Amino acid sequence: MVAGTILIQNIGAMSSYLLIIKTELPATISEFLSGDHTGSWYLDGQTLLIIICVGIVFPLALLPKIGFLGYTSSLSFFFMVFFALVTVIKKWSIPCPVPLIYAEQYFQISNATDDCKPKLFHFSKESVYAIPTMAFSFLCHTSILPIYCELQSPSKKRMQNATHTAIALSFLIYFISALFGYLTFYDKVASELLQGYSIYLPRDVVILTVKLCILFAVLLTVPLIHFPARKALMMMFFSNFPFSWICHSLITLALNIIIVLLALYVPDIRNIFGVVGSSTSACLIFVFPGLFYLKLSREDFLSWKKLGAFVLLIFGILVGNFSLALIIFNWINK
Repeated sequence: MVAGTILIQNIGAMSSYLLIIKTELPATISEFLSGDHTGSWYLDGQTLLIIICVGIVFPLALLPKIGFLGYTSSLSFFFMVFFALVTVIKKWSIPCPVPLIYAEQYFQISNATDDCKPKLFHFSKESVYAIPTMAFSFLCHTSILPIYCELQSPSKKRMQNATHTAIALSFLIYFISALFGYLTFYDKVASELLQGYSIYLPRDVVILTVKLCILFAVLLTVPLIHFPARKALMMMFFSNFPFSWICHSLITLALNIIIVLLALYVPDIRNIFGVVGSSTSACLIFVFPGLFYLKLSREDFLSWKKLGAFVLLIFGILVGNFSLALIIFNWINK
């Protein structure tokens, strides 16, 4: 059950990253070009996605050990730091209220000054995606064991230090980007933050550079997620077989085909974040840890740790089901 949940979670993560590449890369390339290039293959998101998956994602995902991808992961992190810094800088490049032509044509809002007052809490029909998206974003559980196995001197303390550092850095980047993205566009932030900057600053060199960096960061993350997904699939069906390059390659190819098909035919990234975040992410972050602790711990049930695990379990079930139900209800209304 856990292996199946990990597999679905990672397939959702990889397909969402490829969806970003499919939608953003053609737009980014077109902004570097002058003249009419309509119909060109290098502006077709589906064609570019297939080329990238065949030429970059698949070869990197074929690597038998996750250690080498630590270099690409570090590069991705620095790209994300650059993105966060640009959201801070561009806060003062886009006025609020936005000029009327942009407000009406793109953001479909008024340009009243009331739209420029930050709110500590803002609830709308899109709020149901918040917790699933956060759960999706902070989920690193599936990569723990592969990383632990390749530590120079594996130990519980070293793994905890690595995990705490990674989560703290991720939180800092997410928080800065989200805060200044909100303070720039307020309650009209796009589901893909860079879209708002691209509309108002279509030829800005810094924004174009950030978009390229984000695309590279996303691209280099996909092979990293292949490892736990492939490991889960092999655990489910090939756990009793020795390592085989043929089996390894075929499973990697099958996973690539699945995530490419999902990226080609899913229209909105929020659909993946919402469904995967409210189901598998909620299970891996809240439900399974609490359930396993209750099952394995020999402490009295009324101890603080067991009560905390029980609360975590119930919270995960309630939040996951509630968010998923609201997302489906939102789809039906649309």
